[in-house]
Amino acid sequence: MAYIDYYKILGVDKNATQEDIKKAYRKLARKLHPDLNPDDKEAERKFKEINEANEVLSNPENRAKYDKYGEHWKHGEEYEKAQQQQYQNYGNDYGGGFSGADFGEGEDFSDFFQSMFGGTGGFGRSSRGSASGKFKGQDIHAELNLSLKDAATTHQQTFDINGKKVRITIPAGVYDGQQIKLKGHGNPGYNGGPNGDLYITFTIPADPDFERIGDDLKTKVTIDLYTAVLGGDVNVNTLTGSVNLKVKPETQNGMTVRLKGKGFPVYKKEGEFGDLFVTYDVKLPTNLTDKQKQLFEQLKNS
Repeated sequence: MAYIDYYKILGVDKNATQEDIKKAYRKLARKLHPDLNPDDKEAERKFKEINEANEVLSNPENRAKYDKYGEHWKHGEEYEKAQQQQYQNYGNDYGGGFSGADFGEGEDFSDFFQSMFGGTGGFGRSSRGSASGKFKGQDIHAELNLSLKDAATTHQQTFDINGKKVRITIPAGVYDGQQIKLKGHGNPGYNGGPNGDLYITFTIPADPDFERIGDDLKTKVTIDLYTAVLGGDVNVNTLTGSVNLKVKPETQNGMTVRLKGKGFPVYKKEGEFGDLFVTYDVKLPTNLTDKQKQLFEQLKNS
């Protein structure tokens, strides 16, 4: 089975920090996300590759395993299984690997991944039991991709975790990289121990219309030269619809105005919003007639 270089897939070296790996993954995820590349099979394939690479390298325990065995992972797996059996004989649980979280429709993993780590889904965390022999179940880690508009609206989503439906309410205002914990929704405990927990990390790709900076948003609107010089009205899109904006006479290209309260909702603070900053992009006229050019000459010389 072909060895896969996860570091190469994410474009980082083997000495990369966890923060380096996180940044590289997010950058590629924004670029290759299916919502931004509809019907692009190559982008879809690469998106799955970077998700698989991130699943391995973002978890220190499994990254260490990958680094240790590399292309000889198959023999390493056999060695680890022998070790685990030995530990179990002494009453200890060293079961690591991956749990069965659902990462979304069509989110499959390579044969290399499944053979090396024993399945798909989020990484589990092993925990040793107490003296009574009770063990906490493995935690599950999953990612949820949201558009900027989805993240701005309180709504419900349903997950299929280990064959069970888990419904969560996502509050408006969540940010890219934010993680929430659902206690007891991980893998079942052993010998009467408590269930593990479910950790969900939100990924929000770049939006084509708005740039988010904290709770504020930035956007651009194009106006013609005549509106910029004489003033007028222009429609500006917000997350909740369009608004009419008064353009002051003699507005300069690149000038920015603030629309108070038209930005992003503040997380878990109902009724509070950031601001929307609108930058004017003045479009110069083209294909001028001779008469129009003469008028501009007159203005120039006046």
